Amino acid sequence: MVAALAALVLGGAALAQRTDEVASLDGHAVTRDELLFHMRRLTPQVENELRNQYRLQGAIDWNAKTGDQTALQRLAARALDEIRRDKTALLLAQEQPLIGSVDHAGFLAELAAENERRADAIARGQVVYGLAEFSPEEYYTHRLTGLTTGLKQRLSANGPLRVGDAEVRRAFDADRDSWSANATTYTYAKLVVPVPDGASAGYPARLQRRVAAAGRLAELADREPGARLTTATQHGGGSAAHDQELMAVLGKLAPGQVSGPVPGTGQITYYQLNGKTVDEDAAFAEYSRRIRQSLIEEKFDQFLQRRVDSSVFKVDTAAVDAINAEDVQQ
Repeated sequence: MVAALAALVLGGAALAQRTDEVASLDGHAVTRDELLFHMRRLTPQVENELRNQYRLQGAIDWNAKTGDQTALQRLAARALDEIRRDKTALLLAQEQPLIGSVDHAGFLAELAAENERRADAIARGQVVYGLAEFSPEEYYTHRLTGLTTGLKQRLSANGPLRVGDAEVRRAFDADRDSWSANATTYTYAKLVVPVPDGASAGYPARLQRRVAAAGRLAELADREPGARLTTATQHGGGSAAHDQELMAVLGKLAPGQVSGPVPGTGQITYYQLNGKTVDEDAAFAEYSRRIRQSLIEEKFDQFLQRRVDSSVFKVDTAAVDAINAEDVQQ
């Protein structure tokens, strides 16, 4: 009798789970509440896309057709796509193991526990970094980001995302100019020519012709009244606006070449690149860590996409279609 009652209870629980299930990923249920959570989370993004694509004004009519789907169907499809990818990442995290549960109830339990932990810490006068309390949407992003970072660390340590030194070097050599930019030292000359008072509108063009005819700025400096010729060295990687502007000019010049005119208030400036050197060892030392991380990111995206593509994702179309706009807006 007890066994029969237990079987009845378990059967009833399974039935309740099945009636709440709108999809499954490799046998793991996606519940109606989970789908609604993602639909609500993605609503602003889909609204913006619809307005831009179809030039819609005012409130979105979720039951109206946009292309070959209603806006609500488009939102549901987007949410299901995101669930499939994100839940695949969660399953990977569970395998490692970084989390114990991949279902929506587990996520909500983690959220409640985290908010309680933060509230207790604040009550005790401890420093809490970040938010004092997460909303479900905020915690979802926070949790997924943390788990993704953990996966990359674990799978790259000695797994499918491992990046060897030879791979890093090949990536550096394949894009040498980009990685070496901040390790390049430029020597250059700078000629500042004041625009004479009352100069005509054609003065810049005439000056440009004189610069082109001279070939080198040093040959022109003594001929232009008030002109100032200086030489300097510039190291790549400066973050100040002036450094960025100067690099934009010097980076396009070959040694010996003179730039076009750079207009300023009451003056015109020309630059001549005298030479440049690249410390490749310094560049590789500086950028190898960043290159390695970039390669890990690329491998992770490919690895996760293969898992997504090979997963079995089943959708109960009738259960999804039963969700209406009012359900999403609650």
